[in-house]
Amino acid sequence: MTIYFALLRGINVSGHNMIKMAELKKMFEAMGFERVQTYINSGNVMFESEEGEELLEEKIESEISKCFGFNIAVILRSASELASIIDKCPFDFKSLAEGQSIHLTFLKKPPTDDTIDKLPEVELNDDDYLIAGRDIYFFYSGSMLDSNLPKKFQKVLPATARNWKTVLKLQAMADALNSH
Repeated sequence: MTIYFALLRGINVSGHNMIKMAELKKMFEAMGFERVQTYINSGNVMFESEEGEELLEEKIESEISKCFGFNIAVILRSASELASIIDKCPFDFKSLAEGQSIHLTFLKKPPTDDTIDKLPEVELNDDDYLIAGRDIYFFYSGSMLDSNLPKKFQKVLPATARNWKTVLKLQAMADALNSH
């Protein structure tokens, strides 16, 4: 069995695409997934399955559409992938200064060179990023709301973002599940 994280894009934001986590958990359990847990209201679901990632994404997206009446992107990462993503973080999350933050954007698939070439130029100031396969690491020197960096990646590919605290919490959930 593989531990997966289903990261839902754009739910429970400003009153749109509302899903209660208890209902989402029930849906996953009804689909036959095991040891289902959710974390915070932004659509993070940990579960176990023997099925492959691509098939799972399609099945979960279809079931969400059927159960909740809207179409959203679901992006999966295995617990081992998430551990590797954390290990490869190019930014030192242990020594962030006040106001600094790290965020991670999960993509459905890696951007092509053509897609990367078409990204608009923006003034980075002291912010930074790194594209690593299907993930983009972001370092914000101040408030993300004051940064130009999000404008660079507005419409790259289907994606969903999480702050680093959430990423670390998801890994801690997987570690706890593995220890049982």
